[in-house]
Amino acid sequence: MIVRLCTLRCVCLVALLGTMVNAPVIHAETTNGAAKAVVSKGKHVSLEYTLKLNEKDVVESNVGGEPMTYLHGAEEIVPGLEKALEGMAVGESKHIAVKPVDAYGEVDQKAIQEVKKALVPEHAWKVGAELEARGPEGQSLFPHVTEVKEDSVVLDFNHPLAGKTLYFDVKILEIRAEAKAK
Repeated sequence: MIVRLCTLRCVCLVALLGTMVNAPVIHAETTNGAAKAVVSKGKHVSLEYTLKLNEKDVVESNVGGEPMTYLHGAEEIVPGLEKALEGMAVGESKHIAVKPVDAYGEVDQKAIQEVKKALVPEHAWKVGAELEARGPEGQSLFPHVTEVKEDSVVLDFNHPLAGKTLYFDVKILEIRAEAKAK
C-alpha cells in the first residue's frame, strides 16, 4: 500500500487533548493602534506553504489550493516550523529553514534493515517502493525500499525526510481563537 507523505501534519491526539486549556493571547498593534491576532498557543492557524529540500525541489505545496489549518502548540506540525511561525500575523510571509533535529530527526542507522525477499511482496522489489508494516507493539510503520539484492531487500524505517533540512515558504492566511470547551 502506498502511503502519501503527510509532511506537515503528524497529529498526536494526546498532545492535542493536553492543549485544551486556556492559553495567553498574544496580540500585535496595527498602525492605527488596534490589536491584531498573531500566531500563538491555542490559535487555529490557516496558511499556505511550499516545502522544498533545496532551492528547486518542491516536495509539497498547497499554494492556490486548500489552506492547511492546524492548532498552534498542539504539536501537529514539525517543531521547528511551529516555533518559527510564533508571533506572525495574518498576511505575513516568511522563508523558514528547519534543521533535521527540529523536523523529522537525523537518519537512524538502526532503522535500516535487510530482510529476506520472501518477507516482502514481489511488487515491492524495487527501490523507492513504500510498504506498510506493523511494529512489535502493533504500531503502523511505513518503510521504503532502498536497495534490492539477490536474496534480500533493504528497508528504511526512517521518515523519508529524516536527515534533511526543510525549507518552507509560508504565508499566514487566517488566525482564529480556539473554541471554548463546554
